[in-house]
Amino acid sequence: MASPSITVLRPGPSTTVQDWPGRIGYWQVGVPPSGPMDDLSLRLANLAVGNAEGAPGLEATMAGPTLGFDEATVVCVTGAPVSVTLDGVPARQWAPIAVPEGGVLEIGAVQGVGMRIYIAVAGGIEAEAYLGSRSTFTLGKFGAGGRALAAGDRLDLGTPGGRPRRLTDEEIPSIGHEWRLAVTEGPHGAPEFFTRADIESLYEATYLVDHNLDRTGVRLVGPKPQWARPDGGEAGLHPSNIHDTPYSVGALDFTGDTPILLGPDGPSLGGFVCPVTVTSADRWKLGQLTPGDRVRFVPVRASAAAPLAALGTSRRAASPVVRSPRGDGDDGVLHRGVTGDGTTSMTLRRSGDDNLLVEYGTMTLDLVLRARVHALHTAIDAHRPRGIIDLTPGIRSLQVKFDAALTDHQAMTAFVLDIESAQGPVDQLVLPSRSVRLPLSWDDPTIRLAIERYQNGVRDDAPWCPSNIEFIRRMNGLESQQEVFDIVHAASYLVLGLGDVYLGAPVATPVDPRHRVVTTKYNPARTWTPENAVGIGGAYLCIYGMEGPGGYQLMGRTTQVWNHRFPLSAPGFEPQHPWLLRFFDQVSWYPVSSDELTDLRADVAAGRGTVDITDGEFRIADHLAFLAREADDIAAVRQRMTAARNEERARWEASGEIGARKKRCATTGQEVA
Repeated sequence: MASPSITVLRPGPSTTVQDWPGRIGYWQVGVPPSGPMDDLSLRLANLAVGNAEGAPGLEATMAGPTLGFDEATVVCVTGAPVSVTLDGVPARQWAPIAVPEGGVLEIGAVQGVGMRIYIAVAGGIEAEAYLGSRSTFTLGKFGAGGRALAAGDRLDLGTPGGRPRRLTDEEIPSIGHEWRLAVTEGPHGAPEFFTRADIESLYEATYLVDHNLDRTGVRLVGPKPQWARPDGGEAGLHPSNIHDTPYSVGALDFTGDTPILLGPDGPSLGGFVCPVTVTSADRWKLGQLTPGDRVRFVPVRASAAAPLAALGTSRRAASPVVRSPRGDGDDGVLHRGVTGDGTTSMTLRRSGDDNLLVEYGTMTLDLVLRARVHALHTAIDAHRPRGIIDLTPGIRSLQVKFDAALTDHQAMTAFVLDIESAQGPVDQLVLPSRSVRLPLSWDDPTIRLAIERYQNGVRDDAPWCPSNIEFIRRMNGLESQQEVFDIVHAASYLVLGLGDVYLGAPVATPVDPRHRVVTTKYNPARTWTPENAVGIGGAYLCIYGMEGPGGYQLMGRTTQVWNHRFPLSAPGFEPQHPWLLRFFDQVSWYPVSSDELTDLRADVAAGRGTVDITDGEFRIADHLAFLAREADDIAAVRQRMTAARNEERARWEASGEIGARKKRCATTGQEVA
């Protein structure tokens, strides 16, 4: 007997399947949680039809679908206000709707306010699961078919469970054009990264929602920070640049001078500072922001934040007002001290009401710090207490994501400090480290296309255009672009993080500091980057795991680092998961033409070919001995590169790239903050 089903008669602009809380446990390899951008509306819709609150439902953007039902059932439509008709007769939102056999539900366009609509059906939607969730991640092309719904799609339904119920006025969220977002301080505030005046301005200003917004993030227009630092050092020329660190969903991420609220399809790692983070209970609002809306940030104490688990009065969503006398007043810093062996400073920072960020040492690139992060990561994983959801390492940091209903920052801080106190010196660590050789199509046509799109659609006056490779040459005082090619192909890149730009994308740096060409990142970021483009930002190399936005200076393109065939096999990929690389792998390159790369990529996509992988190890003691032995030559090379970056910085100051002059968008002519 066939399962009851829905037929998509008209899909709407973008309708996807989402469940809550989404795809959990893969943040450290760049898989975002996805799930409903407005969790509150989907969860309430599910309760209204008698489902568990996390059951798979539909999320529609800007306008809803038209759906045909082959059996009688119950539905509920929530989210932004829309017209709803059942067989041509108007029906109510935020209430159970009894649909007869053969009924047609039509959902119109958003009316006036809000952005997303949610549809729950009794029994939930029986869609394809991927890595434990049915949530669609369209950029990654997985979950419920990996795409938005199309006309003719058939959606099977599960077996109804509980009884439908009425939603109360206290449960229904307030959606408008004026928004107050509750935020916690941190992780990166004043006076280290921003000035006190910057933070005061952040709370006092009204930000406008830009037209560039989607499930990865919401770009805002507002005051430009003055910044507490002149630049990001090895992490990049712009003071927003830091060594890649884990992000929280809801973080206010300053990509250069441009603030972006990170959404549930956003990146897990990045090299930009985030002064505040929207509380988990207020992140639903990101899903309803629409271009032109006005946003203000309200600091709250983390311990007083509304609970994410709540759906009623205690969620405080029915009122547009956020009532808070103050924030925590600690700039997001929960602890400063030294490691258990007394050799290294450590800082524990708040990253939302549900994350703790542990940082080691100063803002420098030091592979020993990454080894220390690895040791802490391993120790916490072995003693993982109740409430920990994810552990995500960065270059010199480890983010501990926890369930705020089960534990809090105070308990997590005490736990981490207790674990750290038992850690010994890391200079004798020996880490598994495979050698992985990959093809590189230098200055590939796809990266030239990405740069051209950026010039035509974002900025036509950026100093890294029209050639990112030439910009890298200039930034590092090299004689020619061929010298950039030679250095990149001579280097062995140690993988320090995965998922820097999604889906197992490595953030890696040369083991030999003489190979560390340093650049700054795009400001603002690109809106499109080809899958598996290879770029450099700060002192780090990244392979983009999929198409999407990005800020690294592009050099070429390589083969896939994510197995899109999974669970089917692909060459070089381990059968139990879809990512190619591991932490501490060493990646090196061999040159190929763009045509050769096209053939190699087709082979990987079809499950053919090979990847050159050799097992090995990385010894911290040997690395320290190498640095000591080559110290003079390393210093000379680094001094030359630093001088070149200082010259570039002077050019930026003279041109207004760093300073008060505003840049203008290539298409609209509007100033870019």
